[in-house]
Amino acid sequence: MKNKLKELKLFLKKTDFDRGIKLGTAIAIPFAILYFVGYSEFAPAVAVGVLLNSSGDIPGSKKRKINAILISIALTSTITATILFLKPFLVFLLFAIAIISFLISLISVYGFRASLVSFSGLLAMVISFAVQKDTAQGIFLQVAFSAIGGFWYLMVSLIIQQLAPKREQNQLLADTLSLLGTYLKLRAKLLTKKTNRDEIFKETLAIQIQINEKHETLREILLTARKRSGRSRFEEKQLLILVSTINIFELIEAEHLDYNLIDEIFGNRKNFLEASKNLNKVMGNHMILLSDLLIQNKKIPNKDTLLTALSKANDSIESYVDTFKLPEAREGALILRNLYDYQEQLLQEIRTIRRVIANVHDASKISLKREDSSQFLTLQEYRWNVLTQNLSLKSKMFRHSLRLTIAIVFTYLLGYTLEIQNAYWIMLTVIVIMRPNYGLTKERSKDRVLGTIIGAIIAFCIVLLTQNEIVYAVLAFISLILSFSLIQQNYKSAAAFVTISIIFLYSFINPNAFEVIQYRILDTVIGAIIAVVANYIILPTWEADNLRQIVLNALKMNKKYLLAAQVLYENPKAQKMDYNLARKDAFLAVSNLNASFQRLTQDPKSKQREFQLIYEIVTINQTMISAIAAIGNFIINHKTTPASEDFKKLIYTISGNLQGSADILEHIEIEKEVSVEKNEDAQDKLFDTYKKLSNLRDENIKKGNKEIDTETLHQLQEAYLISNHLNWLKSLSESLKKAIGKYSSIILE
Repeated sequence: MKNKLKELKLFLKKTDFDRGIKLGTAIAIPFAILYFVGYSEFAPAVAVGVLLNSSGDIPGSKKRKINAILISIALTSTITATILFLKPFLVFLLFAIAIISFLISLISVYGFRASLVSFSGLLAMVISFAVQKDTAQGIFLQVAFSAIGGFWYLMVSLIIQQLAPKREQNQLLADTLSLLGTYLKLRAKLLTKKTNRDEIFKETLAIQIQINEKHETLREILLTARKRSGRSRFEEKQLLILVSTINIFELIEAEHLDYNLIDEIFGNRKNFLEASKNLNKVMGNHMILLSDLLIQNKKIPNKDTLLTALSKANDSIESYVDTFKLPEAREGALILRNLYDYQEQLLQEIRTIRRVIANVHDASKISLKREDSSQFLTLQEYRWNVLTQNLSLKSKMFRHSLRLTIAIVFTYLLGYTLEIQNAYWIMLTVIVIMRPNYGLTKERSKDRVLGTIIGAIIAFCIVLLTQNEIVYAVLAFISLILSFSLIQQNYKSAAAFVTISIIFLYSFINPNAFEVIQYRILDTVIGAIIAVVANYIILPTWEADNLRQIVLNALKMNKKYLLAAQVLYENPKAQKMDYNLARKDAFLAVSNLNASFQRLTQDPKSKQREFQLIYEIVTINQTMISAIAAIGNFIINHKTTPASEDFKKLIYTISGNLQGSADILEHIEIEKEVSVEKNEDAQDKLFDTYKKLSNLRDENIKKGNKEIDTETLHQLQEAYLISNHLNWLKSLSESLKKAIGKYSSIILE
């Protein structure tokens, strides 16, 4: 019960709920004013304008929000006027529906915010069929008041943002910290679990996608604000938390060990990994607690549990060595030591975030030049050629636009022919549900239908209990707020509250609420069936057919990341900017690959061609980025020895395998490969460095010098980590090349 209350309190303090309140208030205020001054007939138009033009108001830079809403107002006004004027002329109306549906849905090629503006345009078209205006004056007034509603919402949004300018960023940072905490706890399970690793790994893929999305949005907000107006103390603190979360993400990735090697070395000794596993869990839980503090004022949790868990992890290394003795214990001890180093760095980043939240003034400063910060922004191109390049059946969005257009025109003709009452509800369902990929469309259809039925049952029960219009009005308003608040978190619940709101609003027009409920359910089911069937049979897009470019980009970015780590190793004094940019690009590319794989799992089984082979490609890419992160992180945080020629040879081989894999996908003739003998020779020599250091350490122990100095320990760690991770990367890159070759021959040719 306490947990439920805590979740409720957190929900009420989140920006999702704020957005629901903002939308509800923006609709209610003009509605109430116009009602009391005697112009209630214009209130629905203003309310529709607010609803239509709020879609583009999502987290991001202020400038992009304003532009999105202004474009939305122009678009929805034009579409509304067009449909209302053409209603009496069936042929012209059908032509307009087709053109508007296709062109507006194609706007989505410009990114997520553009897709929301596109949705506003499509929604305006559908709602126009619910508006009954027979004269030019009536149409112009409808359009004008709808536009006023849009401008009113923009003003409300800007005022609220001015009153609470950093609330949105804090929510995003809180969400990111919470996701990182959950991610770290999942990674903890991988240490000791030999079974179900694949299931855990699939869970981590979904979380990685969300973390990267949050980081991208935060970069846009914090770095564009910094470029525009310099940095305030508050923005400096938020930027510091962002940087720490990015570092934490890399450190968690770097903790992704070769679990086959872990199983081989530790075997039935995995009890010595429990302390490290527990430390990950403690740090994960602590990040989740800190995420709560960013959106509600509470005392910072005690750090003693963190320090105790860290101490126990350190003690477990000594215990392992004492139990199994050197040299037998060396490999296991070095794995534990390297893991401990990552965890210690993780703890430092968590403590940095703690200090920032606690307003400690001596917290580290961010030294990032404005011209450098712009490089970390992933800018969306709005050029005309982006649109023209998608005017092909090869384009996923082009196929979706055609599919959606056919479905909408068919739905309108169905309603017109059968004289279905409120047929625009069916069209609305099609627009809301249909997505470019079949899996998400099917999932949303199911949630929409179930949510509608649940909402209808609740409304039905309330109607049986009371016929009080005041109760209906209050419940409609509350349901509207909750539906807007939940639409991103729980679509099924949002659909239920939308249904409750619509039923009670319509009850003011049609006193027979039971009839409204009946038609609402029927129209939703029909719309859901049309959306799912259309997505399956009309120019279907299956994710297995769209992976090539995504895999290719992941290969190229992983190669770029690997070479950036090499530059740092060969020249420790080199600027880290190129490395950080390469890291960001690689993480985003692999995140896009993970997202594509997630979409693939939602497609029908019969369309998931070569599923296991694709899963292998995804897992290898993910594992490679983790191995590169481990090498890069070690280089940055330790004083390293000069890079050997054997290191360079192996890097050359690994990058060559990645390039070779990319060439296979691009059908480019592969250059002559480096001989296997040279590779094996480089591997052996690199591992010999570790052996020599180990033998020297053994001799010192025999002489009674059991204490190891920091420099020798770091050299041992370096030799072991670099040799093992490069050999691991080489093996992974070879496996990846084989998998890509097989994939290319089966799928692409």
